[in-house]
Amino acid sequence: MLDRAFLDDLRLLHGSFNAIVALLFFYHGSLGWRIRKERKRGGERNFGIIRKHRKEGPIFAALGIAGYFAGVGLILIDKGHLFQYPSHMIVGSFIACLILTTFVISEKIKGPESSWRTPHFMIGLFILLLYILQMYLGLGILL
Repeated sequence: MLDRAFLDDLRLLHGSFNAIVALLFFYHGSLGWRIRKERKRGGERNFGIIRKHRKEGPIFAALGIAGYFAGVGLILIDKGHLFQYPSHMIVGSFIACLILTTFVISEKIKGPESSWRTPHFMIGLFILLLYILQMYLGLGILL
């Protein structure tokens, strides 16, 4: 069995890592929002931002999924079952599933008038809202 102090440090590390990932998702969402506004306006497009959004998206998605599985592993090691904190587990599972879904959808976006853009945008907004809820739930566990 692992030392309680070490497990507490891992819990703090898990929370800190995922808070940083959530902030990265908000930053990424702001890039997506700028791209969407430029496209809807029909004016000059900043292709540097578009490239950055496309390049960083898969990295941030992988970080989000890694944070989820780190939490799953931590709770299994610490408590032996997944639903010690059911709300946190359920919201985290939704976030992970939506991250995977929006990643798959993003691969289908082709051209400026792709019908996949709006679902990608809406799911992205929902992910951000769930991250806010998840951080609130996580702080309730840590404090």
